[in-house]
Amino acid sequence: MRLFFAISAIALLPLLNGCAAVVLGGAAATGGYLVGEDRRPAAVMTDDQAIELKASNRISEKFPNAHVSSTSFNKLVLLSGEVPDAAAKAEVDRIVRGVDGVRGTYNELQVGPVTPFSARANDSYITSKVKTRFLDGRRFNPVHVKVVTDAGTVYLMGLVKKQEANDATELARTTSGVTRVVRLFELQD
Repeated sequence: MRLFFAISAIALLPLLNGCAAVVLGGAAATGGYLVGEDRRPAAVMTDDQAIELKASNRISEKFPNAHVSSTSFNKLVLLSGEVPDAAAKAEVDRIVRGVDGVRGTYNELQVGPVTPFSARANDSYITSKVKTRFLDGRRFNPVHVKVVTDAGTVYLMGLVKKQEANDATELARTTSGVTRVVRLFELQD
């Protein structure tokens, strides 16, 4: 029973995005890095959250049986998951581009059946392993890189320097369970 709860807790960690300080009991630092060191201005972080919520609501209204995740970072939205056909893939992209503030999309949606919960739980586990390796590696501030995993593919987003992008990619690429890494970084140098 304890093992079940431990695995469930690990699988749910990526869903607590942005709640690191709460999870750490109010601590303001992890591994020597301040949680509040995000390179995006506070207004952009708020906009990203609003974009994700609006996009998710609009997509689920139009495609209630699809599995679509919309992840916004610096107003660029990653679309991942599964849709029933190519027309739905294009329509989801159009819907998200219509959300106020969206600068662009990375449409990584796959046409096919919705993945089972067990596969998505495994993706959450992979995300937590990648984030843990970022912390343990101490090569860059892990707050600067957003990690999203879908069907074993790890998507990396963030405002980073070239070396940070390379380090994050190498750590993600060499994490067990990762089948592919897609870099969606905005480079600062």
